[in-house]
Amino acid sequence: MMHEFTYGKLADETETLQLRKIIEQCFVESPSNTEPYFNSIGVGSFRVIRQDTRIIGGLATLPMGQWYGGVSVPMTGIAAVGIAPEHRGSGAAIALMQNVVRELYESGIPLSVLYPATQRLYRKAGYEQGGSYCSWKIPTQSIQIQEQPLPAIPVALENFEWQKLYQQQAKSNNGNLERHQAIWQKLMQPDEKETIYAYLLGSLERPEGYIIFRQRRGENKSYLVVRDWVILTTAAAKSFWAFLAKHRSMVDKVQWRGSVVESLSLLLPEQTLEPEFVERWLLRIVSVEKALSARGYPPGIELELHLEVHDDLLEANCGKFILSVANGRGEVTRGGRGEMKLDVRGLAPLYTNLFTPHQLQQLGSLQATETAIATATALFTHSSPWMPDFF
Repeated sequence: MMHEFTYGKLADETETLQLRKIIEQCFVESPSNTEPYFNSIGVGSFRVIRQDTRIIGGLATLPMGQWYGGVSVPMTGIAAVGIAPEHRGSGAAIALMQNVVRELYESGIPLSVLYPATQRLYRKAGYEQGGSYCSWKIPTQSIQIQEQPLPAIPVALENFEWQKLYQQQAKSNNGNLERHQAIWQKLMQPDEKETIYAYLLGSLERPEGYIIFRQRRGENKSYLVVRDWVILTTAAAKSFWAFLAKHRSMVDKVQWRGSVVESLSLLLPEQTLEPEFVERWLLRIVSVEKALSARGYPPGIELELHLEVHDDLLEANCGKFILSVANGRGEVTRGGRGEMKLDVRGLAPLYTNLFTPHQLQQLGSLQATETAIATATALFTHSSPWMPDFF
């Protein structure tokens, strides 16, 4: 049976309440949680799918940026995708996702990112694995670092511009966000039963990093949970560990979010940290031309990569493209030899450097000449893509 759906924004308060109820049911949330969530994102940022004029599902869009090659690329995050249970399996979810991708393309947005409950749905809309969201833990007793070159200065959350320090770190990490304000609000907003502590590493005038954390008790154990952190210097990295080690008499384990390839572990005397979980977020190349030209590339090289891309949803992304890179920036023109053939899903992990061109060719995600493989390797090699934020 064919279903006809219409896509758009929320029209009035009645529709807003309908979507809130769907999201509350999908994510087992209470009205006391969904109301502030809608307020923080803004009702105008939600999109819905209707059948016979009634809302049967929707999602939230979060305009922000994502760092690649030292440049923040405009990106729209997709969150809270929910379909009323009686309409699941009707095609409403894929219709919703395809419509939002088309809207983003028409708006000139190069990238879109989401966390999937299931990959199958979002792959049908052109999304593919782009990077990692990883949580680490370590027994506090095992940190054993005493040298603390920088003082840890307690600061009230509202008395410091955390975004400026965060941006300095984020631009060096592929996949880190130029955060939406709702993400900052969530980071800084304590639950009713907890207190958030914030410390600068260094001086108030010249901070070299920060730690924002909370403490919680589990069954027979206590935890220090780092909500956000920035480390800009070697001294800050050593001070980060030394400050956490000072909690060992009261805290059993430290938890934090970082890269799957966690460079902070190099400072530890032993390999006592372990991952709690690793999730993959998905990325959609919404506009091939805009995405390839917007990101940064390694300085000091001049190369051309000849691509041939296929996109089942967006015809404008199909065809041959030449990516010309010089002075750390890229320019995209139509045409060329098409020496690397891939669909828009295969382009996502290449773009982020989640997998190397050679690995993607082994997996059947692209076909390329040896020259194209070598060129793409030089252009896209960077840090392993990750983000500390879930949305």
